[in-house]
Amino acid sequence: MDAIAGSATASHAPDNLIAGSDGIMTDSATLLSGQNLTRKQVVGRVTATRKLIECAPGAIDGSQIPVGVLAHDCDASAADKTCQFYKGAKLRLSEVIWHANFTTDAQKKAAFDRTPITIV
Repeated sequence: MDAIAGSATASHAPDNLIAGSDGIMTDSATLLSGQNLTRKQVVGRVTATRKLIECAPGAIDGSQIPVGVLAHDCDASAADKTCQFYKGAKLRLSEVIWHANFTTDAQKKAAFDRTPITIV
């Protein structure tokens, strides 16, 4: 336990998700139970519960609209869990984890239209 931050610490393994330091914004939300998602996963928000789940085109519960990308692995297999996600950033297309129904690069790049996330 980190006495200053009041939370556990973990080692950082750098990756190429972030494509620039301008405009990085994070937020926290609840990941709906029954999921075990990894850092870089695109998430959407279920309208009725306001909880995050894996974003899937074709869903009809609101989660078909991407709201962000997970900033860390989050295991909510057993119960809802608070997670951090990027709600604004310049992210690399090749690093983001997409649901299988996002099939083209054009679809992926357009997924975050009208949000502070840019896919490059």
